[in-house]
Amino acid sequence: MFEKKLIVSLRHASIQQRGYPVLKNVNLDIREGEMVYLIGKTGSGKTSLLKTLYGEIPLMDGVGMVAGISLHKLKRKQIPELRKRLGIIFQDFRLLLDRSVYDNLDFVLKATGWKNKTDRKKRIEEVLEKTGMTHVMHKAAHALSGGEQQKIAIARALLNDPKLILADEPTGNLDPDTRLEIMELFKEINKWKNTIVMATHDYSTLLKYPGTTYMCQDGKFFEVETETT
Repeated sequence: MFEKKLIVSLRHASIQQRGYPVLKNVNLDIREGEMVYLIGKTGSGKTSLLKTLYGEIPLMDGVGMVAGISLHKLKRKQIPELRKRLGIIFQDFRLLLDRSVYDNLDFVLKATGWKNKTDRKKRIEEVLEKTGMTHVMHKAAHALSGGEQQKIAIARALLNDPKLILADEPTGNLDPDTRLEIMELFKEINKWKNTIVMATHDYSTLLKYPGTTYMCQDGKFFEVETETT
């Protein structure tokens, strides 16, 4: 049987938070097309693990690979290339609120090396269509609802056709109905064979949208079983 490509691999890794280890001896393999959840209390290391995967925090001990790039050998000049292979989604959206949706997405494409204006326009239209947000293309980001802003943040994460999407509490600031909309969108994205790693406090999400689930607790990192509805 054909084995899916390994997108993330950590071996005996220590994850730090403010210079101190918060998770020890982390072993993790994530393959292409998986849906993975990180759960645990605030301060347990979920966000620090995600930050390590996208190069914001150096790997303290052990070895790691993300999207073909070694974390334990990661140099500062390699971080832009690592992030170009990833899509990163935050709880607080992090849009440029004084710019239009189009300009937010165009800004990212320019910053990641897309020089041709026609190619950029085509790609922006593609990701907005995928996320059902074509109708807000020329609206100012500040005029959007929280759910709309998060959908644009997801569209932004898809721009460079990432090997891996990292989402840190992406539904944390949203009402229950909007959370469901966002999770349905993630479910669709996962069907397109995108690998997703999501940190979440919302345990109802795990039940309705099952995936592989890991617990961060008391410095330990381990897989847990979740019942599905």
